[in-house]
Amino acid sequence: MTKDQRLWTPEEVSEFLGIPLGTLYQWRTRRVGPRGRRVGKHLRYAPADVRAWFEEQL
Repeated sequence: MTKDQRLWTPEEVSEFLGIPLGTLYQWRTRRVGPRGRRVGKHLRYAPADVRAWFEEQL
């Protein structure tokens, strides 16, 4: 499985976007950042969702 096929952790999303991890969590609380989903007790992001959200911000 390649990196683009698996779900990203919050740390990977913050690295991809070049933002602090705390900012990503604040965005999630305010519902303004990329959509994340719970997988059990873990927060994960679909790379396609993160990229689509990023493109919408331009």
